[in-house]
Amino acid sequence: MAFILALLVVVAWAVTGPMFHFGDTWQLVINTGTTIVTFLMVFLIQNTQNRDSAAVHIKLDELIRSSRAHNALLDLEELDEVVLERIRRRYCQLAKQARDELERIEEGEDLFADRADRP
Repeated sequence: MAFILALLVVVAWAVTGPMFHFGDTWQLVINTGTTIVTFLMVFLIQNTQNRDSAAVHIKLDELIRSSRAHNALLDLEELDEVVLERIRRRYCQLAKQARDELERIEEGEDLFADRADRP
């Protein structure tokens, strides 16, 4: 509905162009209108994103709380950058260890596959 309303305003503005001889005031009206709407939309979008982000954090916190994950991970978004970076580095190390282990397992499977092909 808002899009249709905005489209109608632009069409009305364009139709009135010849009436105002496509003058500076005529252009200023649409420029001012679009600037105001853009300014208001930024706040609307930011509010919506903040609300959505808060809902996602609550859902993630509940998943963490109800799983075997560390409850220390609850409310991470409230921690300062230094602590977050330290935790992130620790999880990067864990991920690297897991990838290395997976690579060793896959290499082991390849070795077993070679043995199965042998007579």
